[in-house]
Amino acid sequence: MKRSTRIFLLLGLVIVFAVSWVVVLTAKSPAQLQAELVEQAAGYFKDEIYVLAAPLLEEAVEYNAPRTAEAENMLKTAYLEMIEQSGNLRNYISLLDKQMGRADAGSDIFKEAAEFYLGRAMLSDAYAVLKEGIARTQSEELIAIYENNRYAYRIAYNTYDDVTMYFGSTIGVCRRGLWGIASTGGGLFIPCEYDKVGTFSGSRAIVKKNGMIYAIDSNANRIALLKSNASDFGNLANDRMPLLVDGKWHIASGEFVFSDATFDWAGTFAGGYAAALQGGKWGLIDMLGNWVIPAEYDGVLMDELGRSFARGAVFVKQGYSVTLLVDGAPVGEAFDDAMPFGNEGYAAVKKHGKWGFIDTTGKVMIDFQFDDALSFGQHLAAVKQGDNWGYVSLQGKMAIEPIFLGAKSFANGNAPVRTEAGWQFISLLEYR
Repeated sequence: MKRSTRIFLLLGLVIVFAVSWVVVLTAKSPAQLQAELVEQAAGYFKDEIYVLAAPLLEEAVEYNAPRTAEAENMLKTAYLEMIEQSGNLRNYISLLDKQMGRADAGSDIFKEAAEFYLGRAMLSDAYAVLKEGIARTQSEELIAIYENNRYAYRIAYNTYDDVTMYFGSTIGVCRRGLWGIASTGGGLFIPCEYDKVGTFSGSRAIVKKNGMIYAIDSNANRIALLKSNASDFGNLANDRMPLLVDGKWHIASGEFVFSDATFDWAGTFAGGYAAALQGGKWGLIDMLGNWVIPAEYDGVLMDELGRSFARGAVFVKQGYSVTLLVDGAPVGEAFDDAMPFGNEGYAAVKKHGKWGFIDTTGKVMIDFQFDDALSFGQHLAAVKQGDNWGYVSLQGKMAIEPIFLGAKSFANGNAPVRTEAGWQFISLLEYR
């Protein structure tokens, strides 16, 4: 190789090496590049030019550098300012999801997401975010937001002239003086064509039509006919119901096989027991008709379906005083009136003209403040304030404002309420 060629080759290598060092020495770190992008975007923010700030911030958040959180928050602001423009709603939600997905996500990001979804009436998304945030952070603030918003509801289109209380997942409903049976949401599955319907239990209901008493299935097919001279019947539960024969009440099965034991009156079985009247006094009987609480009281308090016993508890009356019995023994103080316990929550009790709620130990859990009340069904109780009804939560807070002319207990996230149009059904959007 000629000497001149070697010299030129050496000079070229020196130049390449020098340029490489210049590049290395002058190259900017990720932190510097991110900072420049954030500062440029901040300039656009001052002039409210979010459309030019957003691309800079989108690049900035890709760097693993100290100002990532700042860049993300600025980017969310830019997306919100342009939220109605194509793609920005999706971009904002994606960024929220990214932040909530981090192991160290705090309650603030869950709060931001929940409030955004609530503000846009995206309630199912808001509930999901709040429940996840509560599970991960145990934030009292998130719990409060959830409790304040979890009782949103919609009203179903079905309307009836009258309704009973729920029994399981069904309810008796009335149109033009005739009765049928609907689901908890108000959808009719046994038509309103009977003079009387009982509860739907064990895949059957007892009905009365044109003077005949018989059992039907869920398709309104007749499956059993009462051939005795019974004149009336009570509600069927646990394959037991009261039947009125020759002025006395017997305990019968859903196939109309009845016992010889008779009573002056008998209620609906709940938890294996029912209220019964004998010789002017009330007690509690089991499904064989045996007395488990002797007939020695002036009354046993029942709901409109005739149920009196739940969670080991029953209310009895002596004179003007109502006492709670748990496992047959008196518990707590006396009251003026009461409603039987439901399967969960507290029982409504009345004292000095106002209604409140107690637990099965007799402890007052929600103070006496309502003009009327029903016991809790699920986690809500119907209460009356003035002329209208609403619903109170287990925490004693008004969950659904008193705007209804009447209200009954919840089941499966639904409740019957009376409006100007008649009895309709509200369904909670968030139900658990």
